[in-house]
Amino acid sequence: MNDLRARLQLQRGRFALDVTLHVRAGETLVLVGPNGAGKTTCLHTIAGLVPLDGGALELGGRCVDGGPDGPFEPPERRCVGLLFQDHLLFPTMSVLDNVAFGPSCRGRSRREARARAMQWLGRVGMAELAHERPQRLSGGQAQRVALARALAAEPSVLLLDEPLSMVDAAAKAELRRELRRHLDAFAGPRLAVVHDVADAFALADRIAVLEAGRLSQQGRLQDLAARPGSRDVADLFGLNCFAGTCRDGTFVAGDAQLVVPSASAGDVLVTVHPRAVALFRERPAGSPRNVFEARIAALEPSLDRVRVRLDGSLPWVAEVTPAAVDELALAPGERVWVAVKATELTVTPR
Repeated sequence: MNDLRARLQLQRGRFALDVTLHVRAGETLVLVGPNGAGKTTCLHTIAGLVPLDGGALELGGRCVDGGPDGPFEPPERRCVGLLFQDHLLFPTMSVLDNVAFGPSCRGRSRREARARAMQWLGRVGMAELAHERPQRLSGGQAQRVALARALAAEPSVLLLDEPLSMVDAAAKAELRRELRRHLDAFAGPRLAVVHDVADAFALADRIAVLEAGRLSQQGRLQDLAARPGSRDVADLFGLNCFAGTCRDGTFVAGDAQLVVPSASAGDVLVTVHPRAVALFRERPAGSPRNVFEARIAALEPSLDRVRVRLDGSLPWVAEVTPAAVDELALAPGERVWVAVKATELTVTPR
């Protein structure tokens, strides 16, 4: 099978990368994580731009980097398409010749390479600009050309480094859909690095979270959202996440205590969606097991919701509608009652 299998080991000063990846043919794995975690370095090692210090890399069952004592195939022999974050189009070449560069390097005649380039420019809606220079293109247009250049070379593996980071907000939604369409049509494994969580959700079949050179968690979107394994993963989904200990159905973190649905003991993470955090002006009656007072630290509007940050023994975030903000007269500095049902809390061992 044309899978990507890798154990990537690399040492650069005090930074150590040690990542095991398996991306199946026809699958898009998206790498996410904080800056400096090693996401782009993973792409560069797979592309052959950085040789491994240890481990091994197989593309389609062929070892292309076996570490210091193993085989090493240079980038031009790996049949890998790499879409750089800043596109790196050749400034002295036309759009057409940029896209034709890959097929030419793979042995196609100039006529064949340019014909294939025009086909791909047509597929990404850029045929009319074939004879322009890259500096005349917008960010979205350059992204389309860079994608066409990567695909025109007929790669067996596709690597994308922040493919939408240089695109303005107005064009991003359309390009996101277009990129997903091209990824779904590509038969080989696809590995992408993204920073924007919306891009990750739109492009990924699976997500892998990279922290300090190690994979902390990977899986389907719904699995990671249901049980995040770290604060960074919880932040990715915009969840409240607290670390503490659990015993006999009570979670303790510093001075805070919560009734939780799990009777497991030991070190745990407790997560809950901000929309499950209810706010009141008076102490609520009824079923919530966790009720406490807190001071509003900030209000952060976002589309049809307002994120309400709360000060207290735990830094809670609630999400409410703009109408609820007006109805409850919410404002920074005001004190409110907070209620969270125990059944809404997810407990994950650390």
